[in-house]
Amino acid sequence: MTILASSGAARRAEHPGARRRGDVVFASLARAAGITIVVALAGVALFLTLEGVPAVTAPAERIGADNIVVYVWPLLFGTLLAATIAIAVAAPLSIALALVISHYAPRRVARPIGYLVDLLAAVPSVVYGLWGIEFFGPRLAPAYEWLGEHLSWLPFFAGPATSTGRTILTAALVLAIMALPIITAICREIFAQTPTLHQEAALALGATRWEMIRMTVFPYGRSGIISAIMLGLGRALGETMAVAMVLSATGVVTFNLISSVNPSTIAANIALSFPEASGLKVNVLIFSGLVLFLITFVVNFLGRWIAARGRVEGGR
Repeated sequence: MTILASSGAARRAEHPGARRRGDVVFASLARAAGITIVVALAGVALFLTLEGVPAVTAPAERIGADNIVVYVWPLLFGTLLAATIAIAVAAPLSIALALVISHYAPRRVARPIGYLVDLLAAVPSVVYGLWGIEFFGPRLAPAYEWLGEHLSWLPFFAGPATSTGRTILTAALVLAIMALPIITAICREIFAQTPTLHQEAALALGATRWEMIRMTVFPYGRSGIISAIMLGLGRALGETMAVAMVLSATGVVTFNLISSVNPSTIAANIALSFPEASGLKVNVLIFSGLVLFLITFVVNFLGRWIAARGRVEGGR
C-alpha cells in the first residue's frame, strides 16, 4: 500500500496538471448544476417579463386601479415594511442566540438548543400562519391596545387598535420567527469557525469574553453575518401563506402598525387573488410577481456584494 501510494504521489508530482477522475466528475457535476440554476432563473425572469408586460397597458377596470403603478405600489410598500420589521427583530435575536450556542452555553446545553432552532426551519409556513392567527395575534391585542392608548402620538401606533391582532406588526413578528432559524444557523457556524488562536490571544491580553467576541468573532464573521441577514430578508420578502393567513389586509399605504387597516404584501395578494383571476388580471398579478422577483434579486445581489467587500477588507 505504501509503495502504491508513493507511486501515485510520484505520478501526480510528475504531472501536476493531471486531475483525479473523481475531481473531474465532481467539477463537471458542479458546473452543470450551476448552469442549470442560471438557466432556470433566466427562464423564470423571461416568463414573468413576457406575461407581465401586458399588464402595463391594461385598462383600469381590469387592473383594479388607475394604472399598474398605483396597483403595485401599496403591495410593494407592505412587502418592504413587513420584511424590514421582521429583520429588525430577527437579526439581533439570531446573532445573540448564535453567540449563546457557540460561546456562552455549555456544550451539553448548546447542542439541544441548536437542534431546536434548526427544527424551527422545518415547520411549514401554514403552521406558522395557524399559530399566528389563532394564538399569537389574539395575545398581542392587549399590547396593541396599550400602545394605542399611551403611544398614539407616534404614527406607528396611531390606532385604533384592532381586537383581533391581525395587523402588519403581527405578520412581521411571525416572519421574524420564521427567519430566525436561518440567520441563527448560519451565524452559529460562522462564529464557530473563528480561529481559536485569535480568541485565546484576546483573552490572554486581558479581554473579557464580550470584548474578545467584539474584537475577534464579529470582525471575522462580518461578511457571513451580512449574508445570513440578507438570506433571512429574502425569506421574509417571499413568504406567502403565513402572511396571507395572519394579515387582515385592505391594500392601503400606512405606517400604522396596530390598526385593522393594513397594507398587503405582493406574495400574499397573489395567493389570495389568483384563484379568481382570469385574463388580464392574471397578467397584473404576474407583473407584481416580477416586481417581487426583481426586489429579491437586488437584495441578494446587494448582500453578496457587501459580503465580498467585507472579505476583501478583512483580508480573507
